[in-house]
Amino acid sequence: MPKPTHGGIEAGATGVAKSRRQYVVAGIASLLGTTIEWYDFYIYGTAAALIFNKIFFPAFDPITGTLASFATYSVGFFARPLGGLIFGHFGDRIGRKTMLLVTLLLMGVPTIAVGLIPSYQSIGYWAAGLLVLMRFLQGVAVGGEWGGAVLMAVEHAPEGKKGFFGSLPQTGVAPGLILSSLAMAAVAGLPEHEMLTWGWRVPFLASVLLVGVGWFIRMKVAESPDFEAMKAHGKEVKVPAFEVLKNHRGALLKIIGARLGEVTWFFTVTAFTLSYATMNVGLPKPLILNSVSIGATVGLFMMPLAGVLGDRIGHKRVFAFGAAAVCLFAFAFFDMLQTKSTGMVYLSMIVAIGLCYSFMYGPEGSLFSAQFPAEIRYSGISLGVQISGAIGGGLAPIVATFLMAKGHGDPQLVSWYLGGLAFVALLCALSMRSSSPSIATASSGSLGGYHTPQATEAK
Repeated sequence: MPKPTHGGIEAGATGVAKSRRQYVVAGIASLLGTTIEWYDFYIYGTAAALIFNKIFFPAFDPITGTLASFATYSVGFFARPLGGLIFGHFGDRIGRKTMLLVTLLLMGVPTIAVGLIPSYQSIGYWAAGLLVLMRFLQGVAVGGEWGGAVLMAVEHAPEGKKGFFGSLPQTGVAPGLILSSLAMAAVAGLPEHEMLTWGWRVPFLASVLLVGVGWFIRMKVAESPDFEAMKAHGKEVKVPAFEVLKNHRGALLKIIGARLGEVTWFFTVTAFTLSYATMNVGLPKPLILNSVSIGATVGLFMMPLAGVLGDRIGHKRVFAFGAAAVCLFAFAFFDMLQTKSTGMVYLSMIVAIGLCYSFMYGPEGSLFSAQFPAEIRYSGISLGVQISGAIGGGLAPIVATFLMAKGHGDPQLVSWYLGGLAFVALLCALSMRSSSPSIATASSGSLGGYHTPQATEAK
């Protein structure tokens, strides 16, 4: 009887036996760990949209101050490819688990430090400089975090459920966004003076508790079976990133294109819209923050559903459905905000985050992992996701603000921008290898030399 395989390698070769407890713990750790790290990342984005222009850039006019604030916000995205390169390399060489512990600390400590940075009035532009440095470190951490969290979930998962388990670290984004939005909404209700002096710092300082919880949880997780088996077979690649660029450029470019539409949509909706809705439309801050929380709450349930659907009908089909939905909804989204109706604002975020985004983001873990063999998988998915994250997420608020100015306050150009990128994402996803029934497929140029049967769905 054939031995069970993990990513195309016989598990029996290392004595690694996956039990129900192993993959359940791995799934929970990925979910809760990414929740904590994304809370740290998003709390900065929310503060950049609503507060930092007044704290760190008060000498500028409101529009310039907002752009400067979003520029510091973007630094974190531009640092993410570096994090993906560094942690992807060591994740493929040393192990997934170790890298996840390091990224957790690298995210948490700078977040706490942001809450301690003096204002512009106290130390001048040194405040902005420290803010940029902390955001850079956050970006490096997130650049390495995503790939490791996804692989720990997917590589521990049983066959037929890789989509569901791969959606768990994706699902962690939703509660991270919920927690950050609720935290900022709570302090946004303070009087203006108290909010600007000490209130905004509380959500950042609270991260110390979350980091402690995350560390405890991730210490309980066993190393990835795919990684252990790959090491036992001596299939390590000396420089995984070079192998990705040499023999897997097509897969890398497809991931970048697919991810670009998704990440630009998300950060335009959750970061730029906070500024647009409050400054241009005149919506109250608590309303828009609460609507984001409601949309993310719906996403908390829809992302695992997207993963389950992917296991049944193919992850690229589920992703393509979400991309097509963005192509259409990008034009209705801003119209719904402009009604100033509480119900329509809530509905806009439910559709934008809970439905469109969830059906793109939920299946990404399993779908993107399917494009690379185990020995370069951490590097491959990290590079693809973080390069597109830097371009899409980092520039999204800035490009949207520029397009809004070009349109004299009319968001039509922003809608075309979002819809066009979503269409590119749709085409890229449909050209990818399917993640069913196995995620470990290798190209003929792979150095690993081991393969599993191709998915039943056409490449």
